[in-house]
Amino acid sequence: MRGNSRQVTMLAGALGLAGVAAAFFFSARERFWINWVLWFLFLLTTGLGSLFLVALEHVVGARWSVPLRRVPETLASLVLPMGAAALVALLSLGTLYPWTSAEGLRDPLVAGKAAWLNEPFFALRVAACVLLWAASYRVLAGGSRRQDRTGDPRFNRRARRFAPLFMVILGLTITVTAFDWISSLEPAWYSDIFGVYVFAGAFLAGLAATTLFALHLRGAGRLDGVGPDHLHNLGGFLFAFTVFWSYIGFAQYMLMWYANIPEEVFWYEARLEGAWGGILLALAVFHFLVPFLVLIPRAVKSDPRVLLRVSLLMLAMHWLDLYWMLFPSIGGAPVFGWPELSFALLFLSGGILWVRRIMDGGATMPVGDPFLREGLEFRL
Repeated sequence: MRGNSRQVTMLAGALGLAGVAAAFFFSARERFWINWVLWFLFLLTTGLGSLFLVALEHVVGARWSVPLRRVPETLASLVLPMGAAALVALLSLGTLYPWTSAEGLRDPLVAGKAAWLNEPFFALRVAACVLLWAASYRVLAGGSRRQDRTGDPRFNRRARRFAPLFMVILGLTITVTAFDWISSLEPAWYSDIFGVYVFAGAFLAGLAATTLFALHLRGAGRLDGVGPDHLHNLGGFLFAFTVFWSYIGFAQYMLMWYANIPEEVFWYEARLEGAWGGILLALAVFHFLVPFLVLIPRAVKSDPRVLLRVSLLMLAMHWLDLYWMLFPSIGGAPVFGWPELSFALLFLSGGILWVRRIMDGGATMPVGDPFLREGLEFRL
């Protein structure tokens, strides 16, 4: 059964690769590259959100989450292939980003940002972010896997010392990523809390992916000892950070609406017209209202069926949120056609195969961690 699912995933990936290759030659170049940026950001932010979960456990010294930690550690490995995808996305600068052209620099607001928005410095920032993410993954997740073989308890002390530094690294790099890859598509626009908004979405996506993957492994009998109380904590985090994402998104919109500064409101104006306004309404309903109401009762926070559906919904809404932020920059109404389907097949299949490969390379729990037994005995 497992072999069949792998073959289906590989077939879907092959079809996606063929479709992406066709999109490169037969669709508009802007549409090709905006899909590339969308999908690498979707998987990258999911990986970064998962790595933040790993670091958070070490920062606060949590014990209940130790049996689950290998799941976000594995998902965090997505930062490695998506770092490579970000380097490929540098080829999109001349097509998507108006600050790369002489015409775009005629706008004084854009020209005033030339010291930051120029191709050499942009590429340097991308490379620096990729290196920092890879190094952080090696320390936090790679060290955990080495501990499985050695049983060395010194890893826990090293990880606990490094985790606060990673929080700083993540805060800086995800803000740079948000400003560079998303907001600079329309470089006259700015928002002081845009990096926080993207971080909120990334953490929620990492949490949803961790919950989804943990449920899959638990159902397959590969997370023995992980019980309803562990799931309840994951459900509680999903509930809490749904509210956090919504608060940051509403705060950004409310402040810009209230101030009514032309350099700020034009970005929202384009995303409230026509079908784009419908997508924003869908985000409000399905990214906040539905998960919030569903997860209020205590019992459902540990119900695998409910958590499965809510996690899938949140990941879908995280993708739609990125779509809503990115696609209006190329103009026109929302488009969902064969190029979008091809990118979905390629990146999702590739991501699933990558995560399976990493998970199959070791234990599904951090068996060398001295706190594993305490985590397995956790009860609310």
